[in-house]
Amino acid sequence: MTIQRMQICFAAFIALSLAVPLLAQEKPTAAQVEFFERKIRPVLVNECYQCHSAKSDKLKGGLLLDSKAATRKGGDTGPAIVPRNLKESLLIEAVRWHNDDLQMPPKKKLSAQVIADFERWVMMGAPDPRSAQGATATNREIDIEAGKQFWAFQPVQDKAPAIKNKAWPRTGIDRHVLAGLEAKGLQPVADANRRTLIRRVYYDLIGLPPAPEVVADFLADKSPKALEKIVDQLLASPHYGERMAMYWLDLVRYADTVGYHGDQDHNIAPYRSWVIDAFNRNMPFDQFTQEQLAGDLLPDPTLQQQIATGYNRLLQTTHEGGLQ
Repeated sequence: MTIQRMQICFAAFIALSLAVPLLAQEKPTAAQVEFFERKIRPVLVNECYQCHSAKSDKLKGGLLLDSKAATRKGGDTGPAIVPRNLKESLLIEAVRWHNDDLQMPPKKKLSAQVIADFERWVMMGAPDPRSAQGATATNREIDIEAGKQFWAFQPVQDKAPAIKNKAWPRTGIDRHVLAGLEAKGLQPVADANRRTLIRRVYYDLIGLPPAPEVVADFLADKSPKALEKIVDQLLASPHYGERMAMYWLDLVRYADTVGYHGDQDHNIAPYRSWVIDAFNRNMPFDQFTQEQLAGDLLPDPTLQQQIATGYNRLLQTTHEGGLQ
């Protein structure tokens, strides 16, 4: 063989080597996609995903079947699918039930027609329009010790941030606010005058403006705790709970009516009153959430705890029949 012919053969070999992966990655045709979606995917979802998907509670055999790459890779015993090779495709062996140690689904053999569909799918090259990568299995075991390292479970530490303007802060919170401002090249504005200050406090805590005589009394009070007294009064006001509850009720989509085909009334106002009272009593947040989610399931639940579960009724309802 001449050097020229050897070069030609070598070039042909390289071209063929490059073409094989391209052929393997060729996109499935419209007919192949339709076959997969009608004959293969529904069976995988209904019969296999419970034990062989990234969302499985307990992944079996290390086998994922919810993506193209995972199906080709297979699990602990080898590839689930080898295109155009029924003998090497373990998934085909499993659905045929010829091997007593490898039978899928384990409780009931698939119909002969479904098995034939899978065999046909493999012989046409196992065309698969799903994501090439797909999801990956996650470790569902809980690492308690690692969880304890999460910041929310660490003891509170007073780590004062570094600041430049050391004269401005009056409290530890001020230092954190100032550190955030300085990080962006900003400086705090001058203090608000007392008339502006009391209006801000009233609007922030109860959503209402102060009466003229309240403003006058505050301006006349020169004691260092004048603002503190105003804040305490507002926190003790029933209007404080109404103001704070507004944010929560908006978040959980509170409404006095329910539905979208009709606007029927439902007796949910006691739940609104419970939320207002919870803020006024400064209820701990863990108790606040527990009573709303499952107040009626607590030991010897009170009437108020049962009312709290009105949270679970804040959803749209249809009266057309069927699920509601």
